[in-house]
Amino acid sequence: MTDLDVRATLPGSAALRRAAPALLGYAAVRALGLLVLAVWSAARDKSAFTLLTARWDALWYTRVAELGYGYEVRLPNGDVHSNLAFFPLLPWLERLLHATTPSSYAGAGFAVSVVASLAAAWGIFAVADHVYGRRAGICAVLVWAVLPVGIVQSMAYSESLFTALAAWSLYAVLTGRWVTAGVLASLSGLTRPVGIAVVAAVWAAGTASLIRDRRAPGTDPFVRTRGTALAPGAHGPGRAPQPSDEAAEGRGAAARGPRVAPRALGMLIAPLGAAGYVLWVGDRTGRGPLGYLDVQAGWRNGFDGGYAFARFVADKFTAFPAALAGVGLIVGVALLLWLYVVCVRQRQPLPLLVYGGAVLALALCASSYFGSKPRLLLPAFPLLLPLALALARLRTPRSALVTGCLAVASAVYGAWWLNGSGPP
Repeated sequence: MTDLDVRATLPGSAALRRAAPALLGYAAVRALGLLVLAVWSAARDKSAFTLLTARWDALWYTRVAELGYGYEVRLPNGDVHSNLAFFPLLPWLERLLHATTPSSYAGAGFAVSVVASLAAAWGIFAVADHVYGRRAGICAVLVWAVLPVGIVQSMAYSESLFTALAAWSLYAVLTGRWVTAGVLASLSGLTRPVGIAVVAAVWAAGTASLIRDRRAPGTDPFVRTRGTALAPGAHGPGRAPQPSDEAAEGRGAAARGPRVAPRALGMLIAPLGAAGYVLWVGDRTGRGPLGYLDVQAGWRNGFDGGYAFARFVADKFTAFPAALAGVGLIVGVALLLWLYVVCVRQRQPLPLLVYGGAVLALALCASSYFGSKPRLLLPAFPLLLPLALALARLRTPRSALVTGCLAVASAVYGAWWLNGSGPP
């Protein structure tokens, strides 16, 4: 019996115990961030709860939850901001929680985000643990928690909910649970437009698996023994297992390709959520299948291949102080691209590469609010796996010190950010 077979038979309590260090570490980082935010906000005579639940997009979500769709704001420049731009799953959950508990809509949004962020952390752990081992899984969760914009994970926004659905959908693909992967991908498509990245990952993995199965019946390239990449001396530091490595370790029942029907069904289900909402918006606006794009255009959102973002960066070089910000943006983009190249070189599984690359491309190449791009990249957790592997190679005291310093810096930045311009 392989390690994956054992994993499949573990009860939920055993899986939770395995993930417990990651979840406890994540909860500690988030608690620190909320504590610093509360103290900082109180010193400025502001409400931390209001900053988390009743500003920016959070207001739009709670308005959908309370009043439904149809609200819009017409700006003096002619732009129309319609709440049809906001996908419905988070407002549905806010409405359900408000109806079944004493929570306000804002409180319900905060509660959903807190629970969803823990589910996202668990999903990230499950993916990284399956591919690289438990220590790397814990480090992946901590790296995600200490991101500079990590405070968004605790806001009444949809990033945490989406990341949870995406991570568990990818984990379902990696473990051959294709119908589950499709259902979760469909739900992610009801959460954010970037749900298309999850759909693309499911479709790419399913297609590759079907092709591989035709060439070598009885195998599945995405179902393999968990955590072999960090086995001491087995594959070298940070190198994902190669096909020959898997053959040497034995595929057995763990690599037995699933039947075609579940894969096809999962692929069929995956796009239904996003497609259903987009078609509904088109019907409601009377503009047909492209109606949702018109709604986004009212917010000046679209996909232009990165032209608007490039112009935004170039404009920073018109004055000296702003030029420093321009340099920082270029360095940041270069770092993201380098991380993706490292992911490819480390041979991450195809669904992770497709998902991470799609989220990265959609964030960088969209003509949306440029201040939103850091939080739009928050769900791209596969890009963090090289950093998690590097952290996992450190001795425990040193990795704890690095994580602690980053957690403090993230908490301070998050408090300063939300008490200032904050996420648009």
